[in-house]
Amino acid sequence: MMEKQSVPILIAVEDPADREALGKALADAGYRKVVTAADGRKAVAAMAGEFFPIVIAGPRLPGMDGFELCRTLRARNLPGYVYILMLTRGSRKSEILKGLEAGADTHLARPVDPADLAARLKAARRVIDLERSLRLSNEEVRALSIRDPLTGIFNRVYLTERLHQELKRSQRYGHPLSVIMCDIDHFKDVNDRYGHRAGDQILKDFVSRIAGSIRIDVDWIARYGGEEFLIVLPETDLSPACIVAERLRRLVAETPFHLKGGECRITASFGVTSHRPVLQAERITLDQLMEQADVFLYQAKREGRNTVRGARPAGPETKGCAA
Repeated sequence: MMEKQSVPILIAVEDPADREALGKALADAGYRKVVTAADGRKAVAAMAGEFFPIVIAGPRLPGMDGFELCRTLRARNLPGYVYILMLTRGSRKSEILKGLEAGADTHLARPVDPADLAARLKAARRVIDLERSLRLSNEEVRALSIRDPLTGIFNRVYLTERLHQELKRSQRYGHPLSVIMCDIDHFKDVNDRYGHRAGDQILKDFVSRIAGSIRIDVDWIARYGGEEFLIVLPETDLSPACIVAERLRRLVAETPFHLKGGECRITASFGVTSHRPVLQAERITLDQLMEQADVFLYQAKREGRNTVRGARPAGPETKGCAA
């Protein structure tokens, strides 16, 4: 469970005496990060500047009362769960129910009993810890579901999802988008000669070279299947995309891959296509973009492999992609 000192608490209570009493009780209980707000809008502003996983709200806050504050916090996309304690006058059932309906987790009767406060905050930390653990687990599952287990790059499921978003953004803003489909030449021969473990190592090293030679946090690479990969270059037109593909081709062909038994030289073929909405009257689909890259990849293979071919969809072949 998280330490008390690491849990920031926001007190949004209208009565200065209540704020002072709560602040003292929290300090005595070991909570060091406590911020107070005298009205609901200031509490929302405080939450916008810093995340508070625990909020103690008074029902009669000026500007925005405690019930509206609860509803506002529940409607926001915050980085974690907010446990809300609604300060009530004694155990008034109507006020307690109204707070729970608005989104509060529990109530806290005034005048505040330090032992009652400590117990409710302990329960709050358990809920916050559980939510954080579940969220991290879900993030780990999500990360595993979109990654290729061998190479660690994005898999085909994520490729389809994200490339669709990249294409929509390209068409919305009129920005160019290029994709490079690449395939390791004669990879079956590599597996037959060196074994599948060596083949797996070459795939990982191949991906490492490619990923280390494209723009970080802009370009990205996914495994399309087997020894085929797709490199996505947002904000990139055809000519610079061809230059990138040719640079990657040389990077693969000119430096041997190291295996336990020695060195292995491989080559790869590259098919490049680009979409630039301002130059193409008709919008293309994701399938059309992928098919075009695939066409040029297999053109490169038919013409001897270890080469780059490409053009825009429905456009003339570009000399820059005839390396």
